[in-house]
Amino acid sequence: MAETTQRSRTTDATGGPRLPKGFRSAELGWPELDRIPHPPRRLPLLGDVVGVDRHRPIQDSMRFARALGPIFRRRIFNKEIVMVWGAGPAADLADESRFAKHVGLGVANLRPIAGDGLFTAYDHEPNWQLAHDVLVPGFSRDAMEGYHGMMLAVAGRLTDHWDRELAAGRTVNVPGDMTKLTLETIARTGFGHDFGSFERDRPHPFVTAMIGTLSYAQRLNAVPGPLAPLLPRGAARRNAADMAFLNRTVDRLVEERRGSGGGEGDLLDRMLDTEHPSTGERLSAPNVRRQVITFLVAGHETTSGALSFALYYLARHPDIAEKARAEVDGVWGDTGRPGYEQVAKLRYVRRVLDESLRLWPTAPAFAREAREDTVLAGDHPLLRGAWALVLTPMLHRDPAVWGDDAETFDPDRFTPQAVRTRPPHTFKPFGTGLRACIGRQFALHEATLVLALLLRRYDLHADPAYRLTVTERLTLIPEDFRLRLSRRTAPGRPVEEDSAPEREDGGSPGSGCPAHAGEGA
Repeated sequence: MAETTQRSRTTDATGGPRLPKGFRSAELGWPELDRIPHPPRRLPLLGDVVGVDRHRPIQDSMRFARALGPIFRRRIFNKEIVMVWGAGPAADLADESRFAKHVGLGVANLRPIAGDGLFTAYDHEPNWQLAHDVLVPGFSRDAMEGYHGMMLAVAGRLTDHWDRELAAGRTVNVPGDMTKLTLETIARTGFGHDFGSFERDRPHPFVTAMIGTLSYAQRLNAVPGPLAPLLPRGAARRNAADMAFLNRTVDRLVEERRGSGGGEGDLLDRMLDTEHPSTGERLSAPNVRRQVITFLVAGHETTSGALSFALYYLARHPDIAEKARAEVDGVWGDTGRPGYEQVAKLRYVRRVLDESLRLWPTAPAFAREAREDTVLAGDHPLLRGAWALVLTPMLHRDPAVWGDDAETFDPDRFTPQAVRTRPPHTFKPFGTGLRACIGRQFALHEATLVLALLLRRYDLHADPAYRLTVTERLTLIPEDFRLRLSRRTAPGRPVEEDSAPEREDGGSPGSGCPAHAGEGA
């Protein structure tokens, strides 16, 4: 109860600091807040809204970070936000004995749909620990090895699609296709469900609804709490309809599983049937729905962005792509269906992925709050409950850690020696501590596997006129990024057809896709 009381004292309903009339900085939990720099031209009531790009708040904050330093603050109407990106303060915030996850800003705005799911739960809510302990075994080595074949099968559907686009002389929509891939992967491996994404000309309605809820949650960040009900009614109605669709889709998925008598021990089986190893508790029906939504959204949205950025950089750096491709050939040899263990041996491909996540971590920020009164970086007193937002793309660009060429794409930043000599807590694409992403090993295995399969099969040709534009919808993804493909040729001969993954159903890569579910599931 004390923790809830503290949150109420220092924050508003969305997790943003409460700024009552005549507020003192100590009421925010930062007694010396006035020492922290903020953008110029701050206006009464409006705060730092002059020149703000409300569609790209992360990139906007990166611009201010470069000017204001490793700890700065911004006020959007009545929400004062302290942002941190320096390696020292960020390492301090990663100390689990002093700081915990803070649910605020856009994450809190997702609670109407995700509730006390793993990503959006407050630390004091008991269902977080219950769900975490029940679901952690679903990401063990044995479980991951079981998912590997399904990941290959979905990747086969992607290469079928790309082969058709190539044969028709069309470029491929990288973010759109990576979203299809990662949605199908988490749906099949976690819930035994097929959305039929690759058989659709348009995104599945689940994806459309998901993007709608994420975009609406981000939009609320820039609106004073009391004015949120004054947003255009159409936007609120669309958001309500999007949430209702997500709920209906997941409810139908769970009902199908209950009616079938169980699956093959996947995440949904664990949610429905597994008791907590110590207490014997099970997840309630409402919490199961919230966890399924959390995994379907978070389990594909961030990974699709990571793959899209990696493919962008590989296309822009053909020398790096060729080095990665040579590693895939050397490790996989003539096999048409790489085994689980072979993916872990692709160390250079993994470096490419890590470097892409360094420059554009698709979950671009995480918030931390003080467990007790403390001092941040030896210089900034904080009261219990005070919080700060770690701006991950800037943490990953700190020149004191990454050098003066921190904006340059260089996978060799992740050689074993470089990793060993780098200060801890300076690479955080999956958050930090106990509340870091539970599915990070799943995402890394999937992304490494897919990058390797695509490099082995295709040459990637960048459009010289394309300039990277990053779309923000709480997560980051390249905007309007397309690639031209050609089937790869090895020295002196075409690559054999079996260089693509075999289909799980035993068919060849071009033999078509399995039947898929209807429009609403």
